[in-house]
Amino acid sequence: MSTRKLILTALLCGIAIVIAGGIKLLQVANDTSEVVILALGEKATLGDMTVSVDAIEQDENGTNVIVSMNGVDGADAREGWRMLAAGSVVGLVQDSQATGAPACSVTTVRGNGPCALRFPPSEGTVTVAYLRAGGQSQWSAAG
Repeated sequence: MSTRKLILTALLCGIAIVIAGGIKLLQVANDTSEVVILALGEKATLGDMTVSVDAIEQDENGTNVIVSMNGVDGADAREGWRMLAAGSVVGLVQDSQATGAPACSVTTVRGNGPCALRFPPSEGTVTVAYLRAGGQSQWSAAG
């Protein structure tokens, strides 16, 4: 292949990339999706699990989140939970000693009452998210 053909091919590829980028930019600019933040106590169904965040309690030792879950027998109730606080997303702490409810362990189809998840200490308003089956729901005391 001659140098001219290589340069012409590179230019055509560059133009194709610029056009594709412009089309994607227009798609993103017209995206009207909204993030829905649920209030405490509101239920959400993600896949085969129905969950709700009943309370968020912050103290100097950690952030305790009281949740209710049902829909699957034997699933790890701690899996899929995240907390956004002070601009960072954090996971659960290993120490599950939370106040107000027993620590979450496994889920049942009928539900086994509220249980507690423990996150690191945080300040300000926190948002708690649950991810399952490709979906995500979020709760906030301020929402």
